[in-house]
This record gives sequence, structure tokens and C-alpha cells, in this order.
Amino acid sequence: MSFQLEVIAFNIESCVIAERSGANRIELCDNPHDGGTTPSLGMIQLAREKTTIQLFPIIRPRAGDFLYSEDEFSIMKRDIRACKEIGCDGVVFGILNPDGTVDARRTMKLVELAYPLEVTFHRAFDRVEDPYDSLEIIIEAGCQRILTSGCKPTALEGAFTIQQLVKQADERIIVMPGSGVRSSNILDLIKETGAKEFHTSARISTQSNMEYQNPLMNENLESISLDESEIKKILSLLKTEMISSQDADGAMAPRKDA
Repeated sequence: MSFQLEVIAFNIESCVIAERSGANRIELCDNPHDGGTTPSLGMIQLAREKTTIQLFPIIRPRAGDFLYSEDEFSIMKRDIRACKEIGCDGVVFGILNPDGTVDARRTMKLVELAYPLEVTFHRAFDRVEDPYDSLEIIIEAGCQRILTSGCKPTALEGAFTIQQLVKQADERIIVMPGSGVRSSNILDLIKETGAKEFHTSARISTQSNMEYQNPLMNENLESISLDESEIKKILSLLKTEMISSQDADGAMAPRKDA
């Protein structure tokens, strides 16, 4: 059994921290307070230059719901083409219909356009009417991974649904828990979901380095970064759990001379 950790990064500094910490993959986003939108072309390019681990930009043209107009769909296609040209390893997106089902037609079109990049269907999944039917639609569309909190606010709250999705997927697609994943609950999530990949923000707020700030402006100039020690702690726990599982499997295996 092996585990992987994906880390969300909202700036270049966080990308560097993610790689230095030992994370396996970066989900690159902009606008953390909107839940993440597509980063600029310049940001994607520099993130690719600065890191060697897997880089998956989010393809989300705006904040809000995941019901996109034809113009917004065109933007998503252009952004995916740009990610391929830059040398990204994958992209992250999600598209829904008004009735809460996965937009299978347009999801499949974007998967085909992204090839050979991997595709993660993001937490738009947590807004679907039926997660189990949606899982099959996403598999049929050709995605490699689903990021989900089990249709609950956090992965720990949605652990039972995630467990059922992992079982239903039966290794046809990776079901990756995200939202509220921390070192304090990662072992519980492994036990309760059976997942092999996990997604964390490990976010911390950093103060502005501006020496002067206008006291008349009611603004919060904090920015989002990554807690390097938290990422390393999660990875350490994953490694320990992997070794423990391997030892347990070895102990249960029959001896060759028996």
C-alpha cells in the first residue's frame, strides 16, 4: 500500500514549499477566498519552471456554481490547451447540469482535449444530487480522479460516503478525500475511507510586509501560504502507516517453507 499527498497552492512560494516538503502533487489555484479559480498564464508558467513534481492547475473561470455558459466553456478549453503547452501534468475541473447531475457531454470533451494530461474532477462533485450515479458518469468520461469531501463540508464528516465511493470505484478511478484533511485526522481518514490519495490545503495566513498601511482603508492584507511543518507531519504519518501495513501484510503471508 502506498499513499500520495496533493497540496493546494495559491502562489509560487507555496509551490516551492510543497515540493520542498515532499508533496506528490500541486493543485495550483488563484483566489483562495472564492474557493479557487484558474491561475494566470504567467503563474502557471513560473510554477512549472520552479517545480518538478506533478502540477495540476484548476480550470475554473469564475467563482460561484459549476453551471457554465458556452463562453465560459470556451475559456476552459483555451486554458486547458495552455496547460498542455506549458507542460503541466494534469488539470482539475468540474461541470454540472442545472438538475445537479454531471455534465457528461462537456466533461468528456474536456477530458479528450486534455489528453494525455490527467484529469481530476473537483469538488463540484460534492454538489451533485446522486454521488453514486455521478461516479459512474465521471468514470465513463475518462477522468482519473475525483476530489471529494463525501458531499459534506469536510472529508471527515463525509467519510462514510467516501468509503462507499472507494468501494464502488473498485480501482477504476481514484477517489481522493479533501477538505479539512490535517495531520490530526489523516489516520482516521485512512481507516474510515480506504483511500490512498489525500488532498490538503495545510494553509496558514501570512501578514503583509508593507511598512505603511493606510489606516483609513478597511482591508485585510493577509495572504495564504502553506504550513511546511504540517505537510511534513502528514507525510510522515502516511509513511508510517504504509510501513505498518506492509509489515502486517508480510506477517499474514504464508511462509515458503511451511
